[in-house]
Amino acid sequence: MAPDVETFAFSPENQERVAQIRARYPAERQQSAMLPLLQLAQDQHGGWLPKAAMDHVAELLNVAKIRVYEVATFYDMYNTRPVGPIQVRVCTTTPCWLCGSDDIVRAAKDELECDIGESSPDGRFFLREFECLGACANAPVLWVDQDFYEDLDYEKARAVLAALKRGETPKPGSQTGRQGSMPAGGKTTLFETAAESRSANDEAGA
Repeated sequence: MAPDVETFAFSPENQERVAQIRARYPAERQQSAMLPLLQLAQDQHGGWLPKAAMDHVAELLNVAKIRVYEVATFYDMYNTRPVGPIQVRVCTTTPCWLCGSDDIVRAAKDELECDIGESSPDGRFFLREFECLGACANAPVLWVDQDFYEDLDYEKARAVLAALKRGETPKPGSQTGRQGSMPAGGKTTLFETAAESRSANDEAGA
């Protein structure tokens, strides 16, 4: 896990990204760049925000440091203490719970050998529950860094996490092979292509 530091500055590569982010907002609204800058700082520092990083963001945006602390401690995607750099989030709100998210939590605990709110023994993974990931039609869902793994059960969740532990990148999305949010039993509408539909309409009007 990344250590605490007394000073923090964005890397040369990230300084370019900082400029791009700040360019999205008018000069009098630079405070609006706070969330993406905090995320960038957290990513650079290995998954968490030391005080020095939050202070640096406050200086960049010319806001009181307490404003940055308030944001960083309010939103669940930010970590203000050392955690494993790979963020594993299990959605446990109602749709995912009804579809078996308790099993996904159990699979994550078993595979990562840690509890909710803890890092794995090797320090690589941090496990947390999360409130609604917005993929209810594909529940239950696991969010790892920037990827969603959907349509999970205990075995599929363990397989995804085991692959990540091996340094692999499992294919994100549905783990049952369905396309997007198509019904689990297959399509029930829109069996024709647009071209076929137009052809049928032309023939009907002839």
